[in-house]
Amino acid sequence: MNESWIDRWNERYSKDEFAYGEQPNDYLKEQLGKLTPGSILFPAEGEGRNAVYAAKLGWKVSAFDISAEGQKKAFRLAEANKVTIDYQVGDLQTLNYNPEQFDAIALIYAHFPADIKSLYHKTLDKYLRKNGVVIFEAFSKRHIEFISKNEKVGGPKEIAMLFSMEELRSDFVNYDIIELAEKEIELREGQFHNGTGSVIRFLGRKNK
Repeated sequence: MNESWIDRWNERYSKDEFAYGEQPNDYLKEQLGKLTPGSILFPAEGEGRNAVYAAKLGWKVSAFDISAEGQKKAFRLAEANKVTIDYQVGDLQTLNYNPEQFDAIALIYAHFPADIKSLYHKTLDKYLRKNGVVIFEAFSKRHIEFISKNEKVGGPKEIAMLFSMEELRSDFVNYDIIELAEKEIELREGQFHNGTGSVIRFLGRKNK
């Protein structure tokens, strides 16, 4: 990823306040409550709110992001909550995860650049065990309409970085779909996710 992209996220996460709050995402919280804790990976984890929540539930947590400032905040949050997480900084292709290492992967607003987002999904699939679960929530392509009305709701302004249900079906073709839906929801997550938005929610179990 280019330096301007990394600088953008380092700037956002360098502030004392947590950009998206300290509480976990609602959809993640709902789905983790249905699963037996095991090993879980959080791509593009930012300041660690979701990773720390999973660790508090007894999950063995791994996470990564391109932002060193995000990692600092995540470790700070983990220490405050008396848990430990493995958090690496770098592009996915440079990190050393093992095939079939994880029982679950949580992609929560993991909006990778448009030219690599499908590649990242297919790479992440290799790290998930058979019968493992993907938990996904991110902005849909329709979300562009909501940003135009209220920029405080957040999300990428480039439509190619947003998601459709068809893309999720294509990226996770070897999954039994438990849930796949586009929903209009109210976001209250820190400074940058506030207001009505359109999201895709996907819950899938790897079948091969």
